Amino acid sequence: MSEPSQSQSPAWRRIPEDVAGAAVTVARAAGHAALHPRATIDRARHLPEIVPALGHAVKPILTGRMDDWRGEYAYTLGEQAFVYGFPYIYNARLRHDWVTRPRNPATIPYAPVNHFWHAERLLDATYRDGGCPNNDTLYSTAWVYLGDEPVILSHPDMGERYFTFELVGITSDNFDYVGQRTTGSDAGGFALVGPGWKGKLPAGVRHLKKAPSPWVLILGRTLVDGPDDVPRVRALQEQYRLTPLSLFGKKDAEVPESRDVLVPVPAEEDPLGPWKTLNLMLAENPPPSRHRVLLQQFAQIGIGPGLDVEAQPEAVRRSLARAAAVGVPLLKQQILSGDWAELVHGWRYPPPEMGRFGDDFLKRAADQSLIGVAANDPAEAVYLLDFEDANGDRLESGGRYELRFPGDALPPVDAFWSLTAYGEDMNLIPNPADRYSVGDRSAGLRRDADGGLTLHLQRERPEEDKEANWLPTAADGTWFVALRMYRPSPAVIDATWECPPLTRVA
Repeated sequence: MSEPSQSQSPAWRRIPEDVAGAAVTVARAAGHAALHPRATIDRARHLPEIVPALGHAVKPILTGRMDDWRGEYAYTLGEQAFVYGFPYIYNARLRHDWVTRPRNPATIPYAPVNHFWHAERLLDATYRDGGCPNNDTLYSTAWVYLGDEPVILSHPDMGERYFTFELVGITSDNFDYVGQRTTGSDAGGFALVGPGWKGKLPAGVRHLKKAPSPWVLILGRTLVDGPDDVPRVRALQEQYRLTPLSLFGKKDAEVPESRDVLVPVPAEEDPLGPWKTLNLMLAENPPPSRHRVLLQQFAQIGIGPGLDVEAQPEAVRRSLARAAAVGVPLLKQQILSGDWAELVHGWRYPPPEMGRFGDDFLKRAADQSLIGVAANDPAEAVYLLDFEDANGDRLESGGRYELRFPGDALPPVDAFWSLTAYGEDMNLIPNPADRYSVGDRSAGLRRDADGGLTLHLQRERPEEDKEANWLPTAADGTWFVALRMYRPSPAVIDATWECPPLTRVA
């Protein structure tokens, strides 16, 4: 039996994107209802009937009756399953894009499985894949398959240059690092080993921690000291290697080029697409055994490796579509809430678990996967996020702001620091100056008379004597800033070093 056309499909299969925010409001109102039933009922009677799915959500509040317990149970369980499974869903799309879709290979990853892609220049506002990219390093990324055999990561002698290869499992948790901080700068080979492999490695190859999944992501970063330094970094990148164990040490061995990866089902084409993608990803990357009880719960609504959501009753399918529509807005609200961090002068200091949230599924989904694809361990890098000024007001597109570090309180790091602004889509902000970060390596930084450092955050170009310290911000819409500190001191990690607040000056 063929699928109905878009015009013939049931209303729950045609939920527009702008419903998501309203759906979140309805979901939050439901929790309020138990304490304030009369106010809730009065408010609910005036909600517009945007789509039948939202009417279905509000009806129990209005009537006090539950028409379909199965659908409501599927919705609540589906929300939990979406939070649990979001990194699998997100990485399925990211992997497919980076392996199979050539868009702008100079700045957007595109490489076969088990091959590095290297950025040819620093990222700018033409990169629109989100994830809050930096403007300080050249990225080197790779999707690596370890289901058959280990893959050896090799790099040349890196001298005193900062570099790191962050090794990420399919759930967005880090499992190890190769780089200046962890393995040193000398040339070497390091074995990425899958969950089930047992065997012997060649002499001189170092065994990394075993990967938690057959598929892993490598996020490499190599520091660039300005545009003139790019050719030197590109020469180093060309010496980075990924070699399957069976080909390692063989002269002139060519690594096969495969672009055969799972094709995700877009939510735009099928409201159940995220669940179909999740089921395929869970089969491809088996979850840990400690999650067995949780997955048994999800299996009741067709979520799990090898299961078929289309085989579920209509009420369950409708509720799963609703849960998927609300899922990403829910995660975005969690990020903006700052609930995951310690708040100091408006800056969100990450918890020590950042980068390896593990079984904290909400933070794993929102604060690792959605906001940044993955997150560095605090010992490698700390990113402080700020969405508001010293008065607690949201940063505005028309506002002018300053960030002033006293001379004896600059960000304490062993590598480098930089400040970057992002739009609400988590991309760099387009600006006529093509300027995307300012930090300790920025040319011509001007110190204050007392030795301090004042940075100017605004959309328009400032006076000439302030231009070197200028970070352009958004011309419209919401924006926020990230202060990156690579190889930070312990005072940053435990938040005893306090970043000054952003002060609005106009």
